[in-house]
Amino acid sequence: MEALRNKIVIAVFCAGDPNDREAKLAYEVGKHIARRDAILVCGGLGGCMEQAARGAKDEGGLTIGIIPIYEKQAANAYIDIVIPTGLGNARNTLVASTADAAIAVGGKTGTLSEIGFARKMGKPVVTLESWEFDGEWKITAGVLKADTPEEAVEIAIREASK
Repeated sequence: MEALRNKIVIAVFCAGDPNDREAKLAYEVGKHIARRDAILVCGGLGGCMEQAARGAKDEGGLTIGIIPIYEKQAANAYIDIVIPTGLGNARNTLVASTADAAIAVGGKTGTLSEIGFARKMGKPVVTLESWEFDGEWKITAGVLKADTPEEAVEIAIREASK
């Protein structure tokens, strides 16, 4: 068995209170991450985070949840490894730093902060119906856009493998 430390880790950045479309996209992203034998990391709570983790678990994948509070039980039921931080929203830096690449699905300002942290760390980010950046933002260089969950995962895996 390949050591877990050698597996690609893909973060899913998304909202805790998504609309139905975002939830469905996150679920599909999670499925494709597991199908590619990558590890999914997310904020570990509900909403899109739960849907992404559920998708990964439905395909036999491994999930990590880095939650903002100390109570491990607060993580959603699809998280295998719970990391309780007690850091509140500052835990977004840990989600970004754990990943080799990230996929932002929809999202709000928390998702935007995760995108910013990942780019500050030099990590590639793929957006799927998420924030868009124009040419004046320096962040644009490492932000790639996908049209489908499968494409988002393909791009993230490719970029993480460079």
